[in-house]
Amino acid sequence: MTGIIFDDIGSYPLPDSVSKEWVNDAFSNRTDDETLFSVINTAFQQKIDAGVHVPTYPQFQDMNQQFLSVINNSECTEEPFEVREDCAQILELQSIEAVASKYRKEHGEKLDVRVCVTGPLELYLKEFGGTEYTDILNLLAKSVDRFVKNSIKSAKNFNIKTVSIDEPSIGINPQVMFNDYDLVTALTAASESASKYGADVEIHLHSPLYYQLACDTPTINVIGVESAANPSYIDLIDSKVLEDTDSFMRVGVARTDIFNLTAMLNEKYNTNVWKEPKRLLEIVTEMETAKVVTKRLSKIYPIFGERIKYAGPDCGLGAWPSQEIAAKLLNNVAHGIAEFEKTI
Repeated sequence: MTGIIFDDIGSYPLPDSVSKEWVNDAFSNRTDDETLFSVINTAFQQKIDAGVHVPTYPQFQDMNQQFLSVINNSECTEEPFEVREDCAQILELQSIEAVASKYRKEHGEKLDVRVCVTGPLELYLKEFGGTEYTDILNLLAKSVDRFVKNSIKSAKNFNIKTVSIDEPSIGINPQVMFNDYDLVTALTAASESASKYGADVEIHLHSPLYYQLACDTPTINVIGVESAANPSYIDLIDSKVLEDTDSFMRVGVARTDIFNLTAMLNEKYNTNVWKEPKRLLEIVTEMETAKVVTKRLSKIYPIFGERIKYAGPDCGLGAWPSQEIAAKLLNNVAHGIAEFEKTI
């Protein structure tokens, strides 16, 4: 695939007929895999239909609990915090085999897929807060890597093109006590298999303040920047550092901060637009349009050029009001990227 690759971060709204409580129970107790897989696959197909080049399976689970529930299960560990590889499974990837098989038959090639795993630091902070146990951080990193390795080895009808390590606390959370060396060591261990098997390894940061940590991690080659809602974040990235470390960028070209977007509409109409679904559509018909996406890329590309490898929405869409609006945003991004690429 040439040009800028369009991927998405992962989370996605549930259909109106399905509650979060039902989904949590279905994942935890495996009470109805048929319905659960149908919900996952319908959302995943929407991403494909919207034009996402490398879609992430729809994330309906809590980003920490999805992995910690397995890592903390004594029947699934070799020792505390070190998960057994056979237990290190991402259920959503089993589900999307059906959609991927259909895609393969229709297109004659495997679908490229993005996998998102919660990073070792984020899992550590959830369990231990501001204490500092480097050995446990490294065990969690090893476990994260096993989830990735097992996913790559198990995939049948799709290619795992991209693996994203989600580390929102780096640069934001004051509880982070580890030094740079320990963080680079853990991030390297967490992404070892992804890099070994040839996947691009992204790091998803909510703040790029310490992006150089990722550049210094030999197994990470793509730095994610939420630059649509925060254009000033681009100023923190030095293109020379990217070049010197052979690192690339994933730039945010569509805002996903839905509560700020709706607050603007509330002020405009002096109402609560969450109670007026028709007005919510304005987010994707007038605010976050394909033209706006193209304009954002036009401003960023002259700075970084071909160091921009991926583009997509800033973050996940799980809090968005409906699947219809989320899919429309993704479609806007697809058209916006395509229009921009005509200019280069």
